[in-house]
Amino acid sequence: MLENILSALDILFQPARLLALFAGMLAGMVFGMLPGLGGVAAVSILLPFIYLMDGYAGLAMLLGAISVIYTSDTITSVLLGAPGSPASAPTAIEGHALAKQGKASLALGVGFLASMVGGLCGALILSVAIPIAGPLVLALGTPELFMFALVGLCFAASMVGKDLAVGLTAACFGILLGVIGAAPAAANYRFIFGQSYLMDGLSLPIVALGLFAVAELIGMVASGGGIATKPTPLGKWGDSFHEFWRSRWLICRSSVIGIFGGFVPAVGASASTWIAYGHAMSSTKDKRRFGKGEIRGVASAEGANNATIISDLVPTMLFSVPGGPAAAIFLGALFSFGFYPGPRMVSESPDLMYMIVWSVALASVMGAAICFAVTPYIARLTRVNFALIAAPLLLIMVAGAYQGTQTFGDILALLALGLLGWLMKNAGIPRAPVLVGFVLATPMEQYFWLTTQIHGFTWLTRPGVLIIASLIVIPLVLNVARRLRRRVGGEDDTGHRTEATAGEGELPGHDSSVVLITVLLMTVAFGYALVEMLGYRPNARLMPSLGIVPGLLLSLYVLGRQLVRIRRRGRSVSLASRRELPVLGGILLYGAAMWLIGFNLATLLLLAWLLIGCARMRWITALLYGATVYAIAQGMFMLMRLTPPQGTLLNLAMPW
Repeated sequence: MLENILSALDILFQPARLLALFAGMLAGMVFGMLPGLGGVAAVSILLPFIYLMDGYAGLAMLLGAISVIYTSDTITSVLLGAPGSPASAPTAIEGHALAKQGKASLALGVGFLASMVGGLCGALILSVAIPIAGPLVLALGTPELFMFALVGLCFAASMVGKDLAVGLTAACFGILLGVIGAAPAAANYRFIFGQSYLMDGLSLPIVALGLFAVAELIGMVASGGGIATKPTPLGKWGDSFHEFWRSRWLICRSSVIGIFGGFVPAVGASASTWIAYGHAMSSTKDKRRFGKGEIRGVASAEGANNATIISDLVPTMLFSVPGGPAAAIFLGALFSFGFYPGPRMVSESPDLMYMIVWSVALASVMGAAICFAVTPYIARLTRVNFALIAAPLLLIMVAGAYQGTQTFGDILALLALGLLGWLMKNAGIPRAPVLVGFVLATPMEQYFWLTTQIHGFTWLTRPGVLIIASLIVIPLVLNVARRLRRRVGGEDDTGHRTEATAGEGELPGHDSSVVLITVLLMTVAFGYALVEMLGYRPNARLMPSLGIVPGLLLSLYVLGRQLVRIRRRGRSVSLASRRELPVLGGILLYGAAMWLIGFNLATLLLLAWLLIGCARMRWITALLYGATVYAIAQGMFMLMRLTPPQGTLLNLAMPW
């Protein structure tokens, strides 16, 4: 084994292969920081270039990008509150709250260190797991895989905001969004409203961008300042290392959770990250800071998601079953270079196996080091007027969304989900469970259909299912027991909860009109979906019913509860929500302008509004900065080989 390890190190340390690894790292870091693009876009863009190299160099380039995705998207999650992926949602929640408090450097530093540890743990496990993980993965049947996904969904619903009814409603709504399109087990298209655009379902980048990035962008532009309300401390790395050392065992435990999550194909990252986040919460005595800027939440999430994406390669190389989209592209590259994944790869290509391990380990360390080097400069962006950052950021979002199908349906879906995300944010309804429910809907449907077809209802009695289900039932029972004990003791449960966990999932104190509109829209959506679902074939109704039926009941309960609260306490008004309405209207008008006069002319109007109207720049400065942003946007479309959206009435054709 030692001979193979040294041989693999010699293979990787050829200048051309090291250069390829470093180039892949840079691409992964840049695209990981861009909301809506992320790792899948990075490896997709690199894919044409790897065939210009030998197999080892090409695979090293892809591994460099894959290994730093979750390290670099910490920057976007913390500074902008827009997770680059569903697995980074806890980082966005806790890290962005810390950034608003002026502690962006602390959140970024701990996130980078935790990501490095997670990557190294993933690389270590990757080196020893392939020979022994086969029997473990094969022992998991579809019932256990379904329950793992359900655990991740329930953790996401219950760990954000502490209002279980609201969190579960949001998770069910995510499932509803996830089942749009073709049913995998029946010849039915679901909830497409006669639109061919929806036949393939909604795109993950569009859903993530709409729910998080657009909503956060609206709030930041309306506030008129930077992300942080006070100067961000720069250069105090001692605080980051101190917090990292305090959380070292939590990060290690979270990395182990992420590793096991990566072993489960198509489920791992989202479920394991939320389980790690839940573990961080359950192992902390004072839980009041969760949702408002708890550094342990960042540490656990980053340790888990980086370990997950590396351990995703285990099922990829064992069974040719990719653990995620990036792993799927890596699997295709393996086939292209003549390497065939499977248990035999360990014995037939040991040099390749350990070259992969070395690539992942080296990229994890170097990626964290590079992020540390640029953090002091990036953290200064928290003090810049956000309208200046919003201009290029919104164009990046449009490009990231438009790359899906290259139709105006991408832009319309982005704006519709952005409106939904803004409503949910200002109503206090957590958005992370929606994103997790959307991601897990497809694998859950596959596992649930196979489970019912093979096992009927006997799968509920399987030992593995019961053990996994206990992860949901035991905390729920303990929570109910605590509530009953409080009530018996005469403590006001509602008042205690509002004081201790006034987080995103807490409805009191938010604008009553926004709350009612949001919950009513969700109730109407569930009700319409229920009626529509009755016309589908039985196999096409299976998974939607798991989200629609409980979602409708829960949304009716939340709606009734809110009406009772309004009657008892009166209506409440949020001035922040009202201030954001003009910005929301401006972004929606930008979408309408793109449809009428095309991207090029509409973007000129957008830049003028954001730079002169919102950021109050001088005309000359705005002209120079706007021209630079406009040129970069056009170059980005050219690099991605996309034609910007064309107008139906008028279009400005560019010279090139």
